[in-house]
Amino acid sequence: MGSTNDGAFDRARRVIPGGVNSPVRAFRSVGGTPRFLVSAHGPYVTDVEGREYVDLVASWGPAILGHAHPEVVAAVQDAASSGLSFGASTPAETELAELVVDRLAVTPGAHHLPGASLVTTRLIDELRLVSTGTEATMTAIRLARGATGRDLIVKFSGLYHGHSDGLLADAGSGLATLALPASAGVPAAIAGQTIVIPYNDRDAVRAVFAEHGANIAAIITEAAPANMGVVPPAPGFNAFLADAAHDNDALLILDEVLTGFRVGPAGFWQLDAFAIREEDDGSRHLVSPTYVPDLVTYGKVIGGGMPLAALGGRRELMEQLAPVGPVYQAGTLSGNPVAVAAGLATLRLADADVYHRLDVVAETISEAADAALTASGVPHVISRAGNLFSVQFRETPAVDYAGVQDQDAFRYGAFFHSMLEQGVSLPPSVFEAWFATAAHDDAAVNRILDALPAAARAAASARPA
Repeated sequence: MGSTNDGAFDRARRVIPGGVNSPVRAFRSVGGTPRFLVSAHGPYVTDVEGREYVDLVASWGPAILGHAHPEVVAAVQDAASSGLSFGASTPAETELAELVVDRLAVTPGAHHLPGASLVTTRLIDELRLVSTGTEATMTAIRLARGATGRDLIVKFSGLYHGHSDGLLADAGSGLATLALPASAGVPAAIAGQTIVIPYNDRDAVRAVFAEHGANIAAIITEAAPANMGVVPPAPGFNAFLADAAHDNDALLILDEVLTGFRVGPAGFWQLDAFAIREEDDGSRHLVSPTYVPDLVTYGKVIGGGMPLAALGGRRELMEQLAPVGPVYQAGTLSGNPVAVAAGLATLRLADADVYHRLDVVAETISEAADAALTASGVPHVISRAGNLFSVQFRETPAVDYAGVQDQDAFRYGAFFHSMLEQGVSLPPSVFEAWFATAAHDDAAVNRILDALPAAARAAASARPA
């Protein structure tokens, strides 16, 4: 192609800060030169040098069907041929909202357990389309504040909800103190409207509400955290958060930007909330459900790889948004017709066979990575939430951000580059999830499996810088 990754990076750094438009792409965590991609198909991506890689980034999640799925591409082309953007409402926006609302209506009886309830739980009544996950969570927080008349937000250390000012907050000096800015350019007064506490810590949640309960508008949490690597919620933790919030007249915002429509047809909420309970007499029945969040945010899969995100919730909450209510939100590109077409096509194609394949691929790769690292004597944990998974280079599973940070992260750079040299593209940070696609066929999976033993040996040989 007459170009190199080094050359492309040098050229980019002359006109783009750091040479990238999103920080993790710079490879600072793993070292080396980032790959500049020019095309993708199925489970593969190709860089400017013409080298093909099996991809486990999947555009950070939305390529659930694989890259450039023919039906999704055709839907985008058809929409684009009618106009790229109108700045007006389109019928397709309603179609997508209807599809999502219906998809998030879960009937436990679908599990076919004897005596299971046939009552359908509808997660949301209405959906507002926006352009990015950051915009979705920012709007959800504004809506929570407007609906409750309160200012404070509780979030968890290590969980990421986009780069809006109030969410770029770091823990203060005490368990229930107001937060400090985690980025230059964030005023302390804005960061101070957020309280940051350890994840999976019920006592910390109780302490926050004991001290600040009358002023807390909402708790925001990732349904299953995947931005510090995958760290699943402890059993019942999300239900506990819902109860804690509601007992104090606050709201629970469930961030499913990464997990929504990827780990299951109704996201992680469906996997997490609809539990099978076994009684002392051996009988089993469904809890239907253990919790329902007040607001939910979506991104990634809902747009099929195009810039599209959303927030949804109960009708009385959602109609606090303008033009019906007093909470303002607007966007020229909200519900962009080309992005909506990609989202509709992707969600319509994401059927039971797709989710089965995702689960099989994730299970196969995670088990092989575990075996390879074990054989090389590398302390590690493979952490999973549905079909999302990642590696922690430590002896026991981390349950919070402090635990995630307490690992031999230096091993990941060697592991990553060994895989890359063998033609497998992993997320360029140990603090990110791995994403399979339904297009990962046996040939693609076998290339990954073949690369793992050498990568594990490289991790075993790595030493701290």
